[in-house]
Amino acid sequence: MAHGDSALGPLLSIRLDACYDRGVIALGIDPGTLNLGWGVVERRGQRLAHLAHGVIRLDAKAALANRLHRIDIELTEVIARFSPDVGSVESLFFHKDAQAASKLGHARGVVLLALARAAVTVAEYPPARVKLTVAGRGQADKRQVAMMVRAVLALSDLPPRDAADALALAVTHLRIGPVAEKLGLGRGPGAGSNRRKHQAALRALVAERGRRAP
Repeated sequence: MAHGDSALGPLLSIRLDACYDRGVIALGIDPGTLNLGWGVVERRGQRLAHLAHGVIRLDAKAALANRLHRIDIELTEVIARFSPDVGSVESLFFHKDAQAASKLGHARGVVLLALARAAVTVAEYPPARVKLTVAGRGQADKRQVAMMVRAVLALSDLPPRDAADALALAVTHLRIGPVAEKLGLGRGPGAGSNRRKHQAALRALVAERGRRAP
């Protein structure tokens, strides 16, 4: 990814769902117009496994519209590679800074669009619920959340803050969301042939963009 950094490693060039009989996969996303964190976690039975995480870093000097376009391009690539069953995002909350809230809303809208385009189910959780689920305390700070994410997913290092928040969202859904209640019974309401068709079209779109890139 030209403007992002990630822990994709060798998975960049392959489709995850073509490699093995997968479990339930959640993509957590922490929206932002300067840094957008994402994290992919898989659940099999009671086991959570970290698959990848990253931060899409955007040029603060670029026009907002261009940054939103970059988010769409790079997030679409992540969705196409991992074919998540659900996208987990924070629910809307009150923000004292109206301008910051407006920009966050723009980024969040692009995230929801990218997930909807791939027919990925969207789950929303308030920040306090995420903190309570991951760190055991609804008022936990970001470092405490990151440390618990590291422990739960057996990571060697603390993930970047934005990626840690995204991984926490993925973990939250796999622990308490409706998909967690249906393990072994399918992949949630976004599963099935319709979702596969959408994601096949998404991979074709990503491939076409790659051919057009200079």
